[in-house]
Amino acid sequence: MTILITGGTGLVGPRILKRFIEAGIDCRALVRAGKTVPEGVTVVEGDILSPDSLVAAVEGVTSIVHLAALFRTPDDDQIWKVNLDGTRNLIAAAKEHNPDVQFLMASTSNVYDPDITHPGREDDEVSPTLAYPASKIAAEKELRDSGLNWGILRLPFIYGDGDGHLDSLPKIASDMKWHPAQKLSVIHHEDIARAFELALTGVMDGRVVNIADESPLTMYEIAEILDFPYEDSSEPLTNPWKGHMDVTLARSLGFEPKVPTIYHAVREGML
Repeated sequence: MTILITGGTGLVGPRILKRFIEAGIDCRALVRAGKTVPEGVTVVEGDILSPDSLVAAVEGVTSIVHLAALFRTPDDDQIWKVNLDGTRNLIAAAKEHNPDVQFLMASTSNVYDPDITHPGREDDEVSPTLAYPASKIAAEKELRDSGLNWGILRLPFIYGDGDGHLDSLPKIASDMKWHPAQKLSVIHHEDIARAFELALTGVMDGRVVNIADESPLTMYEIAEILDFPYEDSSEPLTNPWKGHMDVTLARSLGFEPKVPTIYHAVREGML
């Protein structure tokens, strides 16, 4: 088994590559010139926005794990370009040069309606308006309609391994006036790797699957863990399911998080 990973130098990529290498998986990473990846990874220089560079990347691999995406930028056009056009380029390269490949893609829980009346489910109708989730839904459709053997893993807020991501959350949520009782599904890097490793077995082929931990914590609980002074509120919580994912399908397919809560990550020194 040989796997191509895109986004190998981003937030998730280096951490999943390290875990895959430790598990004995032969990994190839598509990276731009001058970027580095964990030891043991075969580097293919290229860019998902440069179609010609993708041929050498996709040829001969068993599976593609497509993590490359653009998120935190005010440039909506660039978000669409990377997330949709880049995915189209990778799909086209796979169809022409490796049509039997398994194509797994990371998507986002942000696709779900913030005013939803239940935890977000994979079969919910979604029509996000913000560029990032809208571009990811469009990319999902491209993959689902591609004729390739596909699987899509929708990920919530990602944290752990000293990435600093969780540390920034309370201030961002406070600035956005999130209610302190608002709960948020999250996932640790360890469990992203485990989820994709499970997906490589084929159990998620042809499916969209929510991947998250066991117990979403409130903004107040997360802020307390991080010693951030989150402001109380006497206002009622009007949208309790915002940011909350239903993970029934993932559990039925055999995914169980190794890091079930942020509290567990704290106890084990995994933040």
